[in-house]
Amino acid sequence: MQQIINFIFKNSTRLLFLLLLITSLTLTIQSHSYHRSTVVNSANSATGSIYEEINKVNTYFSLKEQNDKLARENASLRKILFNQKDSTSTLKKDSLKGYDKIDVIQSRVINNSYNVPENYLTINSGSLQGIKEDMGVVNSQGIVGIVEKTSPRYATILSVLNIKSQINAKVKKSNHFGSLIWDGKNAGYVQLIDVPRLASVKKGDTVVTGGRSTIFPENIPVGIIDKIYTDTETNYFTLKVRLFNDMTNLNHVYIITNKESAEINKLEKETIKANE
Repeated sequence: MQQIINFIFKNSTRLLFLLLLITSLTLTIQSHSYHRSTVVNSANSATGSIYEEINKVNTYFSLKEQNDKLARENASLRKILFNQKDSTSTLKKDSLKGYDKIDVIQSRVINNSYNVPENYLTINSGSLQGIKEDMGVVNSQGIVGIVEKTSPRYATILSVLNIKSQINAKVKKSNHFGSLIWDGKNAGYVQLIDVPRLASVKKGDTVVTGGRSTIFPENIPVGIIDKIYTDTETNYFTLKVRLFNDMTNLNHVYIITNKESAEINKLEKETIKANE
């Protein structure tokens, strides 16, 4: 306490000057509209800058929530897209009715391998969210893989970068089909095999899903043809396809549920059994 008193006595002149200065400025601002408006504008500018910086911080910490919201919206839009017979056609108002064949579940990758022959992903959704084995998995760039196993809250995905993976695909321009596999070498490329030699294909052509299974709808992007090889033994093309997806950097994904797949699969199994 004594130190405070000593400080006041030692600096009494300066403190008095500051007090008078503050008093005079206050009286000036209150009695003159120009000065008052200038101070208010300056204060508003300062507080506005502070609020702007606070908003930037809040926005940064809410990015995950916003990304999740956008992913859910994308899932709804993809449901509509996958239910169209022609994904390139213009949506009409009446065409939005009755979309119940294909549904889309949004999820997120929490683990991903891509540097071994048999690669898998893990997502943070499972049977509680309606995910089952053999459902197709895609993201905004194209195909990712197929659901392998599920638990109540998680599921593992057989990646397209897995030597066991085999997906029906086609060259979009010529509509010639083949089987999409991975040779276990480069994470950026897969191979479309068993493409007939009569197919008109060239480097740069787009490869998409073929739609000949209940796993993936037709025309989901896969990649572009990078190189063309001829299998001398089978006389078919083998196409080296550069993936649209960066399989080493995956986050939000969408699981495709075909509500007619159970009926189709049951019928096909019964047909095969009847002809054995």
